[in-house]
Amino acid sequence: MIATQENTMKDTDIKRLLYTHLLCICSIILSIFIPSFFLENFSILETHLTWLCICSVSVTAVNLVLYLVVKPNASSKRSSLSFKVTRFVKCCVYFLMSCFTFHVIFVLYGAPLIELVLETFLFAVTLSTFTTVPCLCLLGPNIKAWLRVFSRNGVTSVWENSLQITTISSFVGAWLGAFPIPLDWERPWQVWPISCTLGATFGYVAGLFISPLWIYWNRKQLTYKNN
Repeated sequence: MIATQENTMKDTDIKRLLYTHLLCICSIILSIFIPSFFLENFSILETHLTWLCICSVSVTAVNLVLYLVVKPNASSKRSSLSFKVTRFVKCCVYFLMSCFTFHVIFVLYGAPLIELVLETFLFAVTLSTFTTVPCLCLLGPNIKAWLRVFSRNGVTSVWENSLQITTISSFVGAWLGAFPIPLDWERPWQVWPISCTLGATFGYVAGLFISPLWIYWNRKQLTYKNN
């Protein structure tokens, strides 16, 4: 009886996870097409930096709204206003730290140090949007929880399983996106950091698609400590 209830709860969480991921994917698709109605000559390649800003804002907004509505890690304790404000400020600080950290890593791995600074930083913002924002929404500014989720057998819910997959797929996509840059194909999408941002975006979308399907397929084998 208990096992049946746990399986039912898990299936319900997987459905909620699938719906939230579909909305996140829709936010990326809309960031590609909707701005063209308001901005002249808008395209992912020709106005790439503008698209990065729109995509980052769109994905962040949708993540915030979805996690406020769905509340996958809802706590029974009531929090004071000061606690919520402090938590929000910490999340903003963590996000900015993530952006600057990624920027430094990109430079260390060969990105231009002085030239294309804005392009590199917006790539860092975009990657932070795909990786750090979901972590902040689900886990909050809690480094111990982050380390637990990304350690072996550390997840406690389908949401954390999904967080693992989408984060890793975003990093892998960004890494794979760097491979075409040095090739002499002379394509417009080979300009730094277009192929990397597109790779990160494809990786993030792939993770959003794959994670609910993978979790559903392996739902009988998955066990969570707090369930």
